[in-house]
Amino acid sequence: MTTTIAAAPPASDARRRWTVLAVCALSMFLVGLDTTIVNVGLPAIGEGLGTGTRGLEWVVDAYTVVLASLLIGSGALADRFGRRRVFRCGLLVFGAASLACAVAPSLGVLVAARALQGIGASMLSPVALAIVVAALPDPRERARAIGIWASVFGLSLAAGPVTGGALIAALGWRSVFWINAPVVAAALVLVALYVPESHGERTRRLDLPGQALLTVALCTVVGLLIEGPRLGWTSPWAVAGCTLAALATAGFVRVELRRTEPLMDLGLFRRPPFAAAALGAVAVFTALSAALLLNTLYLQHARGWTPLATGLATLPMALGATVCAPWSGTLVARHGPRPPLLLAGAFTAAGGLGLAVLGPDTATPLLVVALLLIGIGFGFANAPITNTAVGGLPPARAGVAGAITSTARQLGSAVGIAVAGALVAGTDPAGLAGASRPGWLLVAACGLFLLVVARASRTARTTTPPRSAG
Repeated sequence: MTTTIAAAPPASDARRRWTVLAVCALSMFLVGLDTTIVNVGLPAIGEGLGTGTRGLEWVVDAYTVVLASLLIGSGALADRFGRRRVFRCGLLVFGAASLACAVAPSLGVLVAARALQGIGASMLSPVALAIVVAALPDPRERARAIGIWASVFGLSLAAGPVTGGALIAALGWRSVFWINAPVVAAALVLVALYVPESHGERTRRLDLPGQALLTVALCTVVGLLIEGPRLGWTSPWAVAGCTLAALATAGFVRVELRRTEPLMDLGLFRRPPFAAAALGAVAVFTALSAALLLNTLYLQHARGWTPLATGLATLPMALGATVCAPWSGTLVARHGPRPPLLLAGAFTAAGGLGLAVLGPDTATPLLVVALLLIGIGFGFANAPITNTAVGGLPPARAGVAGAITSTARQLGSAVGIAVAGALVAGTDPAGLAGASRPGWLLVAACGLFLLVVARASRTARTTTPPRSAG
């Protein structure tokens, strides 16, 4: 009898912890859904607003670069003022910005609204991850939860292209932004009902100079990658941009090294597992975003496929990610991050190499299999990278830990879009397959880099500091 009574509270607590995970994962679904829906709708947006590939790059990267710039600051704000409070603010801003995107009359307004979406999204992903980490103190349970967390992105990847294609076919491209409204509304209700408030154990001062310099550096670098080929790398504007990026980066490093409570503790990057996780996140999302953009432009422009057909072609990639992400979490819990990272690198490289021979009339089965391989690689990669990065910081800094990982992801997304877009910008439909070849080689190179990351992350288990149960 005594044993039965003692066992009941943990079971109840476990149900509540996993409910918190489900609610917070909805935010990851929202962010991922928005990315993939917009991606498959880019050609329709270009036709509707009269813009080319470079303008479409800004539609994507205005969101990702602002998101990357503010993630760490949002994590620190959440640790200081309350994670649930910041999370709810993020939902409200994201929802309002989505409505602004839906009614945008011009490219400039759409890009500005996408940047506002990035501000809202910066308060969602890392803050929700911090809430999950705080709710699941056991390392093995946390590893499984992170696997589920990663699989949610795969689900959003699966739902986004197909849902976006169907919405565009039925209601036009603006509907891909209207769809966010019911998701935001549901998330707000669930957060109010189930998510407890939590804070970091120690609040930190806000690092406004560091935040400003980081934003300038990231925005300038991505802007150069998008506009550099058009301006010419030796033009006065490009030279000025490179100078500004170098000065902002140097200033950021100097400021962070001198502050007692920096926005980003650069000393963490001296630890091989943490540095490997950050670089691996950049590589994974560079490959993913480049693959999604190149696939969308190739199928719709070069092959004449509809948005819905393009979304269906992307489905194997999403299914591979969805199936393998929770499996990856289990592997991390049992064997550490190295085995799933090796699998991730091998599958991603194989998929990229398979598409490097893409031609105007490449057989659809080859395309589908290659996209499936990339999706499997992504599914295996996310959990070990996230687990290693979060494990590299004390629990009290969970918000910052999640933010650094998410910053690396979004930086990779922005770079992938900018580089892939630059490769095919101005290319006629007949030449798209050939112009995209270096992009697919980039995807393969990112996969090979994950093999290096796997070797560096072998010590992740032994170098991770012990976690308290608080």
